[in-house]
Amino acid sequence: MNYVLKNALVFSGNGFSKANVFISNGLIADISVSAPNVGDLVFDFDNCYVFPGFVDVHVHLREPGFSYKETVETGSMAGAHGGYTTICAMPNLNPVPDSMETLAPQLKRIEEGAKINVLPYGAVTKGEKGEELSDIAELAPYVCAFSDDGRGVQSEDMMRSAMREIKKTGKILAAHCEDNSLLHGGYIHDGEYAKAHGHRGICSESEWGPIKRDIELVRETGCNYHVCHISTKESVELIRKAKKDGLPVSCETGPHYLTMNDSMLKEDGRFKMNPPIRSEEDRAALIEGILDGTIDMIATDHAPHSAEEKSRGLEKSLMGVVGLETAFPVLYTELVKKGVISLEKLIELMCINPRKRFKIASPFEVGQSADFTVYDLNAKYTVDPEKFMTMGRATPFEGKEVYGKCLMTAVGGEIVWKDI
Repeated sequence: MNYVLKNALVFSGNGFSKANVFISNGLIADISVSAPNVGDLVFDFDNCYVFPGFVDVHVHLREPGFSYKETVETGSMAGAHGGYTTICAMPNLNPVPDSMETLAPQLKRIEEGAKINVLPYGAVTKGEKGEELSDIAELAPYVCAFSDDGRGVQSEDMMRSAMREIKKTGKILAAHCEDNSLLHGGYIHDGEYAKAHGHRGICSESEWGPIKRDIELVRETGCNYHVCHISTKESVELIRKAKKDGLPVSCETGPHYLTMNDSMLKEDGRFKMNPPIRSEEDRAALIEGILDGTIDMIATDHAPHSAEEKSRGLEKSLMGVVGLETAFPVLYTELVKKGVISLEKLIELMCINPRKRFKIASPFEVGQSADFTVYDLNAKYTVDPEKFMTMGRATPFEGKEVYGKCLMTAVGGEIVWKDI
């Protein structure tokens, strides 16, 4: 099928310019004011924006093993609704993908149910237990990277061994940095809100301590290392210094860490995630890390749970919130419209940088796969979880007024989401 996106404001890498985008046989055939404006279908997107498809390197699809929370189909549809064309699926599943035998069920579900590009992670250790390395060499050709996300690798020796093996594959080790010995039963940030409301807090060192350890191991092994969901000012500074030292280190943070602080918490499970929303000082440091390039990308850590699992308040609800369908509108509303970052910078953080760092997806250029999303940035609405495609409903942004509505998402030219 051939079709045209007409009169759109199209991302060119340096900015936006009005053009027609001609899609033919799944590829971007032309981007120009003179591109054909006739085809099997013509979509007039005057005053709307065409972006490269977003890439999220940190998503929990819950299948196989936990399909009562989410499935590959529902999670990937949520991605399409949010403008994502490629998402990377974390390995805290059942079975854990730590060998080709245990990866196979996940690959089957992806083949059968994925609406967008879904790339699996391989586990770093068997069962994500931190005791024995996974079949790293065997898995490497079939996974986007390696992670034990949801659990930190507690042993320095085990992490060193993992880095050495992953280094041989050329893949990235994406680390969930959490020192279990410092948690002490905490479940929200160890800050003013915790003290005022009698909650047990999670200290910042439980995150930055393992990052500090791992950076020294990167210095020793040369492994490509990526830090998941950073949330503290100390984490930003450690990664900033590692980059200045020329180490192959990158990191991500999430929309909630950039737009919220712990004074905004409520006694509701939809405000509980790991790591927790931190202080305003931490949030400001994350913004500075975005501005100076220390933080490479924004990932949602989309982590759906059942309604019952998120209905137990801050203390007893499971950790994790959904984010694929709110990430762009929340970030556009809070960071771009308020002049904190440019729209071009946001696209860099949500698409260009993750694509380059993880060597996935294709650039938005003539001759490349037609993976894109279209947004109306003037559309204003209130976040309503009942309208989500994900099975999860827990979001700290419920009821928030935002700008930016996803009108269309296409993968390989196939329109997988449309709301026009």
